[in-house]
Amino acid sequence: MGSHYVHNLNPVLLDLGPVQVRWYGLMYVVGFIITGFLLKKLNERKFFNLPVEKIDSMITTMIIFMFIGARSFYVFIYNWDYYSDNMMELLAVWKGGLSFHGALFGLLVGGYYFGKKNNLTWAEMMDAVALSGTQGLFFGRIGNFINGELFGRTTDSFVGIIFPDGGPYPRHPSQLYEAVLEGIVLFIILWLFEKRVKIYGIISAYFIMGYGIMRFFVEFFREPDAQLGYYFGFLTMGQILCFIMIVVGAIAFVWAKKINQVILR
Repeated sequence: MGSHYVHNLNPVLLDLGPVQVRWYGLMYVVGFIITGFLLKKLNERKFFNLPVEKIDSMITTMIIFMFIGARSFYVFIYNWDYYSDNMMELLAVWKGGLSFHGALFGLLVGGYYFGKKNNLTWAEMMDAVALSGTQGLFFGRIGNFINGELFGRTTDSFVGIIFPDGGPYPRHPSQLYEAVLEGIVLFIILWLFEKRVKIYGIISAYFIMGYGIMRFFVEFFREPDAQLGYYFGFLTMGQILCFIMIVVGAIAFVWAKKINQVILR
């Protein structure tokens, strides 16, 4: 155990008395800035037909819907037993509690809403979001790692890290596994397909299935939520939701083929 790295990173970047700037927040800011840059690139390449001056409005709308979805899923699916007895803490997000699967659901709803207002189809919106926003998963998971949260299960392997809130035993840095697989590998895969696909909806279907597969795999190394534990003796709630994602992604792929909305470059 003594040879393993002990996590001692400070989650606070700047401490200005009553105001703190945290690495976690900075990671999200970086992700959103890159998202805006990539949306403008997609616009230049005629993949995404939204006026440039409306891109910032789109990002703001998606952030709001993403946040509402992420919080709602965490409260009502992951931890309702607690919040049903502590209703005053429903909005206490500074204490933690956001779900990626909920954020994705929020993005789907937000994409439909914003698309309707700006004469963009849902498939076009979701493809643009998938291509531009997937890299943000990398920065988000790096933020989780710096915070020392969402760590993995105990391990004797050389990759094990001792996290302050994870007890004395080394654990898998599952945040880093997710950062690489979901935020880099999946991002590269989607962009490799960007010029090859001819119809809208395929990219976002690949994202949903790809994320579901990668997250399902990483869940075998990630510590399950303490309040939920395992289902059927071996599956986590995250894996159940990922399985649903894979099925939904496959349906989305068939749907995209059926509507056959050609990308006019």
